[in-house]
Amino acid sequence: MPMTFVKEAWPFVLPFAVLSVCLFLFRHPAWGVTAAVVGLGVLLFFRDPKRRFDGPAEVVLAAGDGVVTRVDTVEDGAVGSGTFRRVVTFLSVFDVHVQRTPVAGEVVASELTRGRNVAAFRANAGEVNENHLTVIRRDNGDLIGVRQIAGVLARRVVCYVDEGRVVERGELMGIIRFGSRVDLMVPHHYEVLVAKGDRLRTGASAVARPGPGSSAGEGP
Repeated sequence: MPMTFVKEAWPFVLPFAVLSVCLFLFRHPAWGVTAAVVGLGVLLFFRDPKRRFDGPAEVVLAAGDGVVTRVDTVEDGAVGSGTFRRVVTFLSVFDVHVQRTPVAGEVVASELTRGRNVAAFRANAGEVNENHLTVIRRDNGDLIGVRQIAGVLARRVVCYVDEGRVVERGELMGIIRFGSRVDLMVPHHYEVLVAKGDRLRTGASAVARPGPGSSAGEGP
């Protein structure tokens, strides 16, 4: 299957392509090759690999690629009342930077918060950095939160899903440009299936599921 790229790539990639052509025309092939290689590297940052998960419908999938740096319990009134289990995933510049919806349901909140650009691995990055919170309500009413957080190099967070939209699990949700963090929040009664140090693949890795006695939250 051919690799695809998100549309945000082209304003960053096209200048390198033009520069490379010009350098070749003016007989500077070495510099032309260098510009082409750099442009290709930038293009790969915006890659959008097609993935699928064939497991049970109630499973919550990873919203972003990267390494799990923390699994804890938090209160976040912007997501909902009560406590949530939070899985923090750090994305290096080499990871896939698109995010995908972890569950199917209705988007009940989609809010961008402007902020600073401290290192994404810092504990307070989610509070002070630019971030976008998306909350999805499953069929059984469970609320799942995804917070896309900018980092030192990541200057912009892009989210494609608006409030009121009905999404499928694994649908393209957005992208964070150039190094970042994704926080996934599930209700406290959910069982978390990953631990610190695990590597996740957006739209493919199982992260959590409803605990015993819970409603699945999705149809077959």
